[in-house]
Amino acid sequence: MTAHSTTDPNMYFQHSDEIWSDHPELVVGALVATGITADAVVEPRIEAFTMLAKARLAAGTEADLPEIQAWRRTFSKMGLKPTRYRCASESLLRRFRKEGALPRIHPLVDLCNAISLAFAIPVAALDVDRISRHLEVRHAAGDENYLTLSGEPENPEPGEVTFVDAAGHTHARRWTNRQSGHSAVRDTTDTVLIVAEGVHASAATDVPRLIATLSDALSSVWPATVRTATLSRHAPRFDFAVQPSGARDETQR
Repeated sequence: MTAHSTTDPNMYFQHSDEIWSDHPELVVGALVATGITADAVVEPRIEAFTMLAKARLAAGTEADLPEIQAWRRTFSKMGLKPTRYRCASESLLRRFRKEGALPRIHPLVDLCNAISLAFAIPVAALDVDRISRHLEVRHAAGDENYLTLSGEPENPEPGEVTFVDAAGHTHARRWTNRQSGHSAVRDTTDTVLIVAEGVHASAATDVPRLIATLSDALSSVWPATVRTATLSRHAPRFDFAVQPSGARDETQR
């Protein structure tokens, strides 16, 4: 079921004031793309990005990377054991290091995963049609609704950092740890909101570079309309009402 009209002018993504206050080192990149299909060919790009990840892992493990170390510190600050609850990019890198490849899910997801590997930065891709109005990264009240990828319902712990929409759907638990099956990209997905978040020392450079890399890749693979934004405490909101098909690409600054 569609949660909203994709032309809703009030759709936006943001982090709460409390998140910015607690994590002033946070850098956020956001992107919305319309025109995604499930039949795109992304393997050459995936191979290029995974080669970059292999080169970074050649000298050690994912735990040695500054991007991952920073997220581990952030998880510890939130009261989470970082070797039990890993940020999404660490989980991907760990699996990639052990198995040599990642499973193929959907061309967009596969591309986002490969870029996440290369940058060691968590990347979340959400189906916009499954988001109700606004989406905010904030502390949970505990009564929000979360759906696992296998379809099991859960509630986040009170105080847990979550992605929550206007209908109380939790689209990610423990911040960058685990996405929801509710807004997972699927074969019918047309419009996506993609979020990348970094807390390491060079995040102010790396996160915008990741978003620019992803934007270029999306525009090359799909006939997509793409808009991007770099968010901060002073400019925390990304309005992502979907442009009509065929509108020119724009960048929100």
